[in-house]
Amino acid sequence: MPSDRTRRERPSRSVAGPVRSSGAHVFVQFVKFGVVGVSNTVLAFAVYTLLLKGFGVWYLAASAIGFAVGAVNGFLWNRRWTFRGHVGDALTPVRWGVVQGCGLGVNLGLLYVLVHDAGLDKLLGQAFATIVVTVLTFIANRAWTFRVHPSVAVADGDV
Repeated sequence: MPSDRTRRERPSRSVAGPVRSSGAHVFVQFVKFGVVGVSNTVLAFAVYTLLLKGFGVWYLAASAIGFAVGAVNGFLWNRRWTFRGHVGDALTPVRWGVVQGCGLGVNLGLLYVLVHDAGLDKLLGQAFATIVVTVLTFIANRAWTFRVHPSVAVADGDV
């Protein structure tokens, strides 16, 4: 039977990216990520719409500000709920920031192309960009930001 110390150090099975992960577990994480994403999207769209329609802020700047607000919300909820078993380190927020920064770049690039080149409405363009960025950031956050370190998985006998 494992000692109390071993049990405390062992990451939960709900951790992102265990060495052997069932498809159902990944699906549950994706659903949780999606629920958090809905709150991020509502928050980001509210900020975007307020800045765009209420204050006349340039659509790309409004999108970046809304995205940043949603990203902070997303980090807090994903760390506490979606990937709650992740044993974080000081670089976890940095990794999240890098993923979100890349997501922001993809979001702004897609939004620009959809609005400027394809002639879509600005709100519809943002909706399409959000779908693409959600899938990409889930994959990156699961694989990198909230990953299990292989040495932890090996020490726990998960290999």
